[in-house]
Amino acid sequence: ITFRFDRARSGNTFDAHRALHLARERGLQGAVKERLMRAYFTEGEPIGDPKALARLSAEAGLDAAAVRELLDGDAYADAVRADEDEARRHGIHAVPFLVIADTYALTGAQPVETMHEALMQAWAEAPERETPAGAACGPDGCA
Repeated sequence: ITFRFDRARSGNTFDAHRALHLARERGLQGAVKERLMRAYFTEGEPIGDPKALARLSAEAGLDAAAVRELLDGDAYADAVRADEDEARRHGIHAVPFLVIADTYALTGAQPVETMHEALMQAWAEAPERETPAGAACGPDGCA
């Protein structure tokens, strides 16, 4: 993700989080999350706007009509509030908030160098990983 804070529009992301819960239920959470993050952080899309949210979710494979129906009700509102409570318990108070290897946390906008350093530190401390085919992976990819 290219962070373009000069383009990002602030707004309420509660409904976007509800859409992510719907996407998870339909096996599309990763794709929808990536699309919404790129839209928000890179493209300056207003992901709190219902029309934009439905369009962006559809671009990632989620049915736009299902998103509009979601937005007309309160589905997943309790789940999002539970997520917010959990974030508060973990001391999360800014976005972006990145957790790396369940060990390192980066809060707020960070320079690329800081993010790279945290990723490399986590990689150095991680146990050896293998792909399903058995090839070893390293910082430069999998062999």
